[in-house]
Amino acid sequence: MSLGKFIVSRTFLINLSIAIVLVVVIVFGILKGLNRYTHHGEAYPVPNLTGLTIEEATTSAALNHVKIEIIDSVYNKKYEPGTVVDQQPIANSMVKENRLIFITINSIEPEKVVLPKLTDISFRQAQVLVENCGLLLGTISYQPSEYNDLVLDVKLDSVSIQAGENVIKGSTIELVVGRSKGNIKTPLPNLTGFTLDEATVILNDARLNQGVLIYDNSMKTKQDSLNAQVWKQLPNPKFVPSVDLGSSVDIWLTVDTAKINEAYEK
Repeated sequence: MSLGKFIVSRTFLINLSIAIVLVVVIVFGILKGLNRYTHHGEAYPVPNLTGLTIEEATTSAALNHVKIEIIDSVYNKKYEPGTVVDQQPIANSMVKENRLIFITINSIEPEKVVLPKLTDISFRQAQVLVENCGLLLGTISYQPSEYNDLVLDVKLDSVSIQAGENVIKGSTIELVVGRSKGNIKTPLPNLTGFTLDEATVILNDARLNQGVLIYDNSMKTKQDSLNAQVWKQLPNPKFVPSVDLGSSVDIWLTVDTAKINEAYEK
């Protein structure tokens, strides 16, 4: 090989090597920059904002490298006005830095609904109307009447109310229902493992009332009371399979899974 060809060949190899090194450096730099820009592999847990004020939620979000945005407001008497009642994503989800957490806050002014006509219709019809307009069905009482199963009176806090009145949404309505016969029996449902809200619906469907509520010492936070499940009830359906319509059922609640599992096994 001549000296000239050798020099040209060597120069080409040197330039090729330099080009390869430059490409590798550039690609590495781009990937490194993307990792930094997207925080590759870096995620933060979503804090539990439920029950916090907007100021507290904002501070908690900032400390956890996320942001909040209010998307809705509702009225829930279980929470203080102006506090967070719901969030998406849920608490303890892993998200990227600066991810928006969408929150729903409790209205300061309760929303009101117009009470529909609930008297002179069957209990089942009244039950559907109560639920459809955002009210809750509470105590069901019975009194003698020639019209069996007909709603005779509607009460709020033990005071009779009339159709057309404005009632706070979420209020608990009491119904007085006619009964033309003597004591009528209804099967006693087993409430084990259900939350309080679920148990209340089951009792309403069975024409029974919620009696005394007893929370055990496993309750540490407000969220515990919302998540608590029934582990004991009186009367017990295993020993008392049916009770009179309108009877009350006492309920014991816990978040202790061992108690609930033991109740299932009994």
